[in-house]
Amino acid sequence: MGASASPHPEDGEAPERKVFVDPFSLSSAAVTISDFARFVAATGYETLAERSGGSFVFHSFTDPSTDYPAAAHAPWWRLVPAACWHAPDGVAGSGKSTPDHPVTHVALQDALAYCKWSGTRLPSEAEWEYAARGGLERQPFPWGDQLEPDGEHRCNVWQGQFPKTNSAADGYAGTAPATAFQPNDFGLYNMTGNVWEWVADRFTTLHSPRPVKNPRGALNGAQFVAKGGSYLCHATYCSRYTVSARQGLAPDTTTGNVGFRVAAKSPALSA
Repeated sequence: MGASASPHPEDGEAPERKVFVDPFSLSSAAVTISDFARFVAATGYETLAERSGGSFVFHSFTDPSTDYPAAAHAPWWRLVPAACWHAPDGVAGSGKSTPDHPVTHVALQDALAYCKWSGTRLPSEAEWEYAARGGLERQPFPWGDQLEPDGEHRCNVWQGQFPKTNSAADGYAGTAPATAFQPNDFGLYNMTGNVWEWVADRFTTLHSPRPVKNPRGALNGAQFVAKGGSYLCHATYCSRYTVSARQGLAPDTTTGNVGFRVAAKSPALSA
C-alpha cells in the first residue's frame, strides 16, 4: 500500500507499506445516478446539497452569463444553486443527468445513507487500494506503469492545460459512464479517474511502518479520505490519478467530481 514517493507530499501517500485485508467484496463500478435514484424513490432521502440549496460545479459546465461564487482555494469551482445528484450542473447548466454515470454531489453522510439502505458499507482505504491494484504490485495504475500505454486512454482524466483547456481526447470532458474503459484484472471499472470515491477512513498522514491488518485510518480528525482521482486530474495541477493517490476532504464536501462505490463482506456482491 502507498508509494515510495509522491508529487503531493502533503497527501500522506508515502511510505510504501505492507497491509493485510480480510476477504471482502467491492462493487464493480461506482454507484450511478440510476442506482441513487432508486434509493431516493424508496426512501424520500434528500442529500446535503439539496437541503443546502446548491453545490460546486466546475466552471466550464456553468452558465457563462451568470457570475456564480467561486471557491477561494480553487476558483474553478463555482457554487451553483440547485446543483445536486440529479442536476449535476444545476438547472441552467450545460450538462444533463445521465443515469449510467457515477452519482456526484454526494457528501459523506449521503453515501453512508445509501449504504445503510442497500445493506452495504464504504470500503476502507486499504480495501479500496488493494482492489484498485487488480493484483499488481508497485504499479501506479490498475493496468501497469504508464498512464496511456501505446497511446490508449485507459481512464477519464484531463487532457490539456488545467483548468482552461481540455481536449477531451479520452472521449469525456466531464464524467464518463461508470463502466467506461476496460476493467482491471479484478473486474473493477474506473478505479482511477472519472470521480473521486469516498472511503470509510478518516484522513491522516501518519502510517505505521510495520505490517498492519485491516487498518481503518485515524480515530479522529476533521477530514475523510477520497481515492482515485477524477476527470479533472492532470499533471499540470493534480496528478492524483494513481492507485495510491489520496486526498482528505471535509465530510460535507459536495462537488461534481466526488462519488462512491460500496463494499461488503464476501461472498461477492451481485452489483
